Amino acid sequence: MGRLETADKQSLHLVENEIQASIDQVFSHLERLEILSSKEPPNKRQNAKLRVDQLKYDVQHLQTALRNFQHQRYAKEQQERQREELLSRTFTTNDSDTTIPMDESLQFNSSLQKIHHGMDDLIGGGHSILEGLRAQRLTMKVGALLGDREKGFCFGFIQKCGTCVYLLIAYPIVIL
Repeated sequence: MGRLETADKQSLHLVENEIQASIDQVFSHLERLEILSSKEPPNKRQNAKLRVDQLKYDVQHLQTALRNFQHQRYAKEQQERQREELLSRTFTTNDSDTTIPMDESLQFNSSLQKIHHGMDDLIGGGHSILEGLRAQRLTMKVGALLGDREKGFCFGFIQKCGTCVYLLIAYPIVIL
């Protein structure tokens, strides 16, 4: 593993392959040892199996260390490739015709504004209709109370002073 860290880039793959071959060979020897440990006498068998398991554990750690080293090397090589790619890339300015795709959002917003103004107009129209009906109701009440001859005078007065209408209805004698 020490040779792996000090190896140059050209011989790095060779050293990794040698280490991997050594680990594979050790695993095959450990399998043979495991078979031989099961043939030991019963009083030595447990101790032999424990030693073989310890060796397997150590070799697995070596295998993991090799994989970690390879992973780090691959990540470092990828970073170097990306760095070189960015350094070799030529950047240009944006075109003057940069557009932002907002057509659907813009249409939706303008539709909502049109609907909002339409509702305002509808409410305003309803309000003016109600005011007209109120004025007609007051005119008819005053006309019924005073008779037809004073209707023209009262209608003009109602239009000029809408708040005084209630006084006319409440106190019709004051005008007479």
